Amino acid sequence: MNRFFDKVQEITERKLTQRKAYKETLKARRTVKSEVLDWLDALAFAVIFVFLLNQYVFQMFVIPSPSMEDTLLVGDRVLVNKMIYGLEVFPEGPKIFVNRTPDRDDIITFYNPRYESKGPVYSVLSQMLYMATMSLVNIDVDSEGNPNEKLYVKRAAGLSGDVVCFENGDVMIRPAGLDEYEQESLYRSQNGLSSSPSRTLDPSIYQAINAWGRLLAYQDAGLSELAPAKLKFDYQNLDSSVSAYDYYQISKAKALEMSYIDPSNMESRSEAAKYRIGIYVPEGYILPLGDNRDNSGDGRYFGPVSTADVNGRVVFTVWPFTRMRQLLSNT
Repeated sequence: MNRFFDKVQEITERKLTQRKAYKETLKARRTVKSEVLDWLDALAFAVIFVFLLNQYVFQMFVIPSPSMEDTLLVGDRVLVNKMIYGLEVFPEGPKIFVNRTPDRDDIITFYNPRYESKGPVYSVLSQMLYMATMSLVNIDVDSEGNPNEKLYVKRAAGLSGDVVCFENGDVMIRPAGLDEYEQESLYRSQNGLSSSPSRTLDPSIYQAINAWGRLLAYQDAGLSELAPAKLKFDYQNLDSSVSAYDYYQISKAKALEMSYIDPSNMESRSEAAKYRIGIYVPEGYILPLGDNRDNSGDGRYFGPVSTADVNGRVVFTVWPFTRMRQLLSNT
């Protein structure tokens, strides 16, 4: 019996010695090149995985401007649900599995209608790099090195069939099927929508803002010397401490005044009519507006956006930790 156990021990020791020697041989054969290739292989896998995750499931997005304050602040990092409105086959490509469109009050990301593309190849590659690095690397910058805003984040304020107009900063909405306009704040309250959209400008400043726009009309018509003294007085009372003005209202006041100065100018009358009637949202479109209504470059300036250009819905704030929270439609 002792001879049996001795034999087992001998065989076991020999096998273990051989295994150890084999491992030492493999270790000796490893070179710097093989180590680098292993790391590159792992890195490539991680990049591809993160890209696929960002493209088809959730995308990290950094808030670039104050247009959504105080709902979202500059520098907030948010998660965007990329599946909710259908899947993009590739960045900025066609969608598949589309089963719904944005609801009123959804906080959405969409492709900037005023973005100047540098070509489809550059666009896709820059987007892939941006996604794969979790928004840390962005090579899509302007001549001064500032990131180009390919994606905007706003609230879906107007839906198909709505007509939306703006008067001294106040949003007036006529939902599809209704004949009368309602002030948006009242409409929101009555329909259980978010109360986050807010105004920052004092209503009293609009007398000076309208005077500014009307004076611009006289200037463009070459009639500055004929501008009423009251307009010049009101404009001089403009609060210089204000950091942002309602440029939409300035443009509206200018267009209306131009139509009064020369009623025979059909182009001026047409432009003024657009401001009087408001913005109609066609079928398959939404009108995005920022929650910071007095400081947002939104649908007032570039009009309704096709639902095909909606990239996803913001569902969660992940950074900073103190602001981490879920974002619902009525947030």
